[in-house]
Amino acid sequence: MQLSPEERRRIYEEEKARIEAEREQRVTGGASTTGLEPRIAALLCYLGGWITGIIFLVIEQENKFVRFHALQSTVTFGALTVAGALLGRIPFAGSFLGAIIGILAIVLWILLMVKAHQGELYRLPVAGQVAEGVLPVGWRAGGGETGEEQETAESTSPDADGGPPAASSTATSDKTEKAGRPTEDYYASGRGARVAAYSFAIVFDVALLVFFSFFHRYIAWYHVGPGGGVTRLPLLTGDYLTWLPLLIAALVISIAAYIVLIAYDRYWLREIVEITLMVIGIVVVANLVAIFPFDFSVIPNATVADVMPVLVTVALIITAVGLGVGVLVRFVKFMVTMAQ
Repeated sequence: MQLSPEERRRIYEEEKARIEAEREQRVTGGASTTGLEPRIAALLCYLGGWITGIIFLVIEQENKFVRFHALQSTVTFGALTVAGALLGRIPFAGSFLGAIIGILAIVLWILLMVKAHQGELYRLPVAGQVAEGVLPVGWRAGGGETGEEQETAESTSPDADGGPPAASSTATSDKTEKAGRPTEDYYASGRGARVAAYSFAIVFDVALLVFFSFFHRYIAWYHVGPGGGVTRLPLLTGDYLTWLPLLIAALVISIAAYIVLIAYDRYWLREIVEITLMVIGIVVVANLVAIFPFDFSVIPNATVADVMPVLVTVALIITAVGLGVGVLVRFVKFMVTMAQ
């Protein structure tokens, strides 16, 4: 029986709607354990920044779409919060850089809430990759169609005359990637490799402890005089000695922690130790930025003497931000693993 153009168009629209509904179901992953519609729950993950991100990451145990946005919110706004707090300490440019971070946070806040409400698995360049690494999902970021979906859509599109679809194809089964449990990867890697890594960390910490305790005077600007004599101009002020006990305590704790890990090799203990050491590292670096026991005025070149404080401050802030992001990612991954 020959179909009229209106009937052909209606069949095409119904098939297209069915494909779109199945795609949205795969992307949003069905109902949320919070009782909210997944797109609303994903939007709320960004509403309060990293705070609501952590909240939904804890209370949402089933829906991968919501958990992805919760983790991306935690990593994104957690990193921006730390960066804004530390960049504000930079002399002169601190207020300007803090304002840039604030504007960036507002833009991302609005963008991510819109994308989440649209049902898109929108992935930011860094935070999204981290989120996918911790919580693997079986669909492409951005809510785009897979090759199979595109092929199905093309096969159900009408011809140039508005005729019936050239061919129809059945919906493909949903393919989900399964990541191996971190605990299984941990024990599969071999105890010998872990003991070697812990031993190297201990030796490195001991070397740092000795150097910064007894040889910090050699952190200096060395000036060669006309007669060939070398003058050492220390770059560290007396404030360094107020920061040194904190560094020594951190290194001693690190050495003791790795000795414990060598004696008691457990996944959960390793993760707790690494997270704790990174938090201690943030405290040590933040105190160094606050005290800033450096005197670059001894450098003869005035331009270098003016630039060095900014470069060192930026380097320390980047280090602290990197540790902060590492703490967030490692903590979330550990919680996800323990909940499995």
